[in-house]
Amino acid sequence: MIEFHNREKEIEEIKRILKAPPNLITFVYGPINSGKSSLMEEVSKRLGKNYVVFYVDLRERFVKSYEDFVRVLFKVHRSKVKDYKAFLAKALEGFSFEGLPIPKNLLIELLRSSEVEDVFEYVITVFETVRRKGRTPVLILDELQVIGDLKIDELLIYRLFNLFVSVTKKRHLAHVFAVTSDSLFIERVFNEAMLHGRCRYLLVDDFDYDTTVEFLRKYGFSKDEIELTWNYFGGKPVYLVEAVNNKHRLKEFCEEQLKLRFSQLLDTIYEVEENKELFDGVIELFKDVSENEIIKYTKIDDPLKFCVRKNVLFVEPVNRIVKPQSRLDLLAIRKLLQES
Repeated sequence: MIEFHNREKEIEEIKRILKAPPNLITFVYGPINSGKSSLMEEVSKRLGKNYVVFYVDLRERFVKSYEDFVRVLFKVHRSKVKDYKAFLAKALEGFSFEGLPIPKNLLIELLRSSEVEDVFEYVITVFETVRRKGRTPVLILDELQVIGDLKIDELLIYRLFNLFVSVTKKRHLAHVFAVTSDSLFIERVFNEAMLHGRCRYLLVDDFDYDTTVEFLRKYGFSKDEIELTWNYFGGKPVYLVEAVNNKHRLKEFCEEQLKLRFSQLLDTIYEVEENKELFDGVIELFKDVSENEIIKYTKIDDPLKFCVRKNVLFVEPVNRIVKPQSRLDLLAIRKLLQES
């Protein structure tokens, strides 16, 4: 079994945040498959009885409507309840939950009303109940950008952020962590005036070289095997895990993954082949990234939006840089430019 590895710096930063009264929304962001969810799950395991964690994974269901979102947000208890505060006092005896506990009859009632404020009021009631028990609620929403375009009267995401601001900065009631690999969503939120001074950003990037070496050595990789793995995958945790699982055929596995990513990149390029302006812009962007690996950007134009949405490039808005989503993407980009 592959063990959780070396995110002590990030874990200590999150613990530092949790020790202080809730004050800011925390965005946990980074390239795809960099280990953000694993990090938050590990933090949840390490928290003591003074915290109650509500982990909402928006990837687990296809969220296309407000009703879908509400059903993902809550963990339904089948029994009918009239005294909701008494229900919560009993239901919140654990330390970690997949969604906020709610009796089935109340969920049905909330869905019928379609009033977002009613849902938010219940969320606040849950947090207040936790507080009365002398504990601190922690809400983790994974892949929050899934609801970025959902509307109910207006964009749901903005109304949700108003709730987050209320329970963190205004009421100091609960810690809120929004986890996402969608760098365009982060860029959008980063530039929203309504969140200025109301949020912080925690980057969870791929492993650096030393951490990658340390990880692979735990599983008996030789110096040559480490260099081969690093040259193909860099410090992308998900690929490192697969490299361990395929250690007996490592070179073949590396070459297979590059062929697969190159094929996927070709399909991506073919999508815009008939749009000459966008196609040329993407190719120029690929050339720049191929040569420099990390580049600065001044604005998010259409070629960059396309590459980010296709998970080929990653935008880091705090430092305004663009880089490949992985070392494998960089190799695939270089192969595409060579063969075209």
